[in-house]
Amino acid sequence: MATASLSPASAPDAAVASLRERFDEKLQTGESLRSQHGAIEGMLGGGIPDAVLFAASTEDVAAAVAICAEHRLPVIAHGAGSSLEGQLAAVRGGLSIDLTAMNRVIDINAGDLDVRVEAGVTREALNHELREHGLFFPLDPGANATLGGMAATRASGTNAVRYGTMRDVTLGLTVVTATGEVIRTGTRARKSAAGYDLTRLFVGSEGTLGIITELSLRVFGIPEQIASAVVQFDALENAVEAVMLMMQMGLPLARIELLDAVQMGACIAYSQLTEYEALPTLFMEFHGSPTTIVEQVETVRGVVDDFGGGKLVFATLTEDRNRLWKARHNAWFAAKALRPGAEAFATDACVPISRLAEAIAAAKAEADAAGLIAPLVGHVGDGNFHMLLLFDPASDRERAQAHELSDTIARIAISLGGTATGEHGIGLHKLTTMESEHGAGALSVMAQLKAALDPLDILNPGKTVPRPN
Repeated sequence: MATASLSPASAPDAAVASLRERFDEKLQTGESLRSQHGAIEGMLGGGIPDAVLFAASTEDVAAAVAICAEHRLPVIAHGAGSSLEGQLAAVRGGLSIDLTAMNRVIDINAGDLDVRVEAGVTREALNHELREHGLFFPLDPGANATLGGMAATRASGTNAVRYGTMRDVTLGLTVVTATGEVIRTGTRARKSAAGYDLTRLFVGSEGTLGIITELSLRVFGIPEQIASAVVQFDALENAVEAVMLMMQMGLPLARIELLDAVQMGACIAYSQLTEYEALPTLFMEFHGSPTTIVEQVETVRGVVDDFGGGKLVFATLTEDRNRLWKARHNAWFAAKALRPGAEAFATDACVPISRLAEAIAAAKAEADAAGLIAPLVGHVGDGNFHMLLLFDPASDRERAQAHELSDTIARIAISLGGTATGEHGIGLHKLTTMESEHGAGALSVMAQLKAALDPLDILNPGKTVPRPN
């Protein structure tokens, strides 16, 4: 991406020496630590950084990026390390900037329902701080991710059907650009027509356009009552059709999660959900007043009955609800336990709700044809589903099958008007789907944006947007 007039990169050793002079013990070069910061889940290998910086402030990040720009050393922002698409791989070496020590909740504005936090604050830590104010941050991707990482990957999760994604709840950002300049985007106002929407340009850019160091976020009042319900079906298609009708009716469900029979069987064994059967299952959550929840439940009961669902099993006590949702959040580990020693890769297709049944049926058929164990889970209220592909890491054939199956499922979603990734991002794994989804023209504009904002191509290079031929 760099132009011909730019000076060539210096040796990483020189860059690390300059960083060491500026940061001393905040900079670490131990092999184990560097390996941890380059580790990724999934099928593609990556690479480890030359050094790791434990940043304590926006000023630290800005100074580090400026030094890296001088030496043409790549920079990869690192949070909790829970991303799934290879975003953290140091494909050209470089500096991993660990933001987890930047974990201050800077400001809570209860009257305006917004907060300002540093990028290393995790969603669970934020909710701990918010609880005493009667507030909560609803986005829940499963992992206890950092909020900076969630914004960088445009994460969402189980509550997105009601509360939206990081794109919807992010009001503004503090960002370090590729030159080490600090900029601030957005305001605390709920809307603005002033200039380009830089906030949403950086949300989802996966650290390729700038490094997010602070965020201003919307938060919400804790609902008066929360109730969870579980219902099982004999056939997967009936469960999917029931969800589609609930969404078309406009039911304000907070969460509605689908597990196929394989995944439910895994969760029963792993989380001791012995009161359930290994059948296609919906996990639902209702937020609101007692009266509105009763109304929602009765409507859901009618829909479930129409599609042959079993009895709705309720959980209103906090400990019972937490047990159910912990089992759902542990689905990854439960699925991996189906084949000890296997590696796993999660697909992330999302389609219009009217095409959901078709997309899931096609994806299941492809998985069956490949002969891989591939349990399915989904935030199906917004058309998003995942298949966890289990493969033997020692088998080149199985690895290739998993890679091909992942690509096929992504392209099925795209062909139905959907996307290759509803919430995990592109990273390394889904680069080959970008032109199919966006077209060559839009992809060219993305490449121009990358070149304009990061002409040296040092910010998380090799990710998110394919390099022009």
